Amino acid sequence: MRGTYILVMYLEKDTKIRIGKLGVKRFLKGYYCYVGSALGKITNLENRIGRHRRLNKEKKGNLRWHIDYLLVNKVSIKNIIAFNKKIECKVSKYLERNSNRTINGFGSSDCKCKGHLHYFKNLGVLKKSIKGI
Repeated sequence: MRGTYILVMYLEKDTKIRIGKLGVKRFLKGYYCYVGSALGKITNLENRIGRHRRLNKEKKGNLRWHIDYLLVNKVSIKNIIAFNKKIECKVSKYLERNSNRTINGFGSSDCKCKGHLHYFKNLGVLKKSIKGI
């Protein structure tokens, strides 16, 4: 299946993490939603999400995308939501409007979005935002 996904993650404490060419970024304790897609003929949603889970568990691997740097540095995946539609930017812009902060340039090097990683201080607001998609 091809489409869009949301990784819902939790970071236990404030920390600074080097995110590839974006450099060192400060991440606050709380919840993060990363919006991504897998639209290729070979790389489908199952493969992409499986890769993210492996990096999150094993804490190693080839760091290719911005999200990889978070997955090997203290975040834990709490939930994954998948859509069999190409709606990555639409979902990201919706979450951006409801989040406390969007990480500029994160995961959005191939589009015009501000970023595809969104910070939520409050789990209730995050859940309500996801239900609205």
